[in-house]
Amino acid sequence: MQILVLYYSKTGNTRKLAEAIAQGAGEVRGARTVLKATGEVTKEDFLSADGLIAGSPVYFGSMAAEMKQVVDGLISIRKKMEGKMGAAFATSGDATGGKETTMFSILQAMLICGMVITGDPLSATGHYGVACTGAPDEKSLENGRKLGRRVAELGLRLQAES
Repeated sequence: MQILVLYYSKTGNTRKLAEAIAQGAGEVRGARTVLKATGEVTKEDFLSADGLIAGSPVYFGSMAAEMKQVVDGLISIRKKMEGKMGAAFATSGDATGGKETTMFSILQAMLICGMVITGDPLSATGHYGVACTGAPDEKSLENGRKLGRRVAELGLRLQAES
């Protein structure tokens, strides 16, 4: 199972959280991760992935334009994304900066592609995904690793059942 961890990061905070998520997914036996920034990702990366965990800083309550541009590019392979695992994460500069609405914007695109989405496990926060304000602290990084593990584990279960 291959998990693509996709992110856009201007300050490095979202990248740090993405790295922790990729680390967590990679800890699951049978899973491997590919970590890509929005400027590096290709359609082949999406096609070869069995799961996608995408993250963005909050830009006016939604994903950054750089992430939206990548998401908009999925239209030509939308049907090939069906059934893949999906999850989201977000970072912001303010405690009430729209992290949940940003994750919703990412998850909405995944649902439209027919992906099977999940939030983070109850041992993390049990919500829509992982989020932090500013640079991720150790708790946020651990929650990121938990999200990565969750997506990899669920993805492997889906593959075993198909």
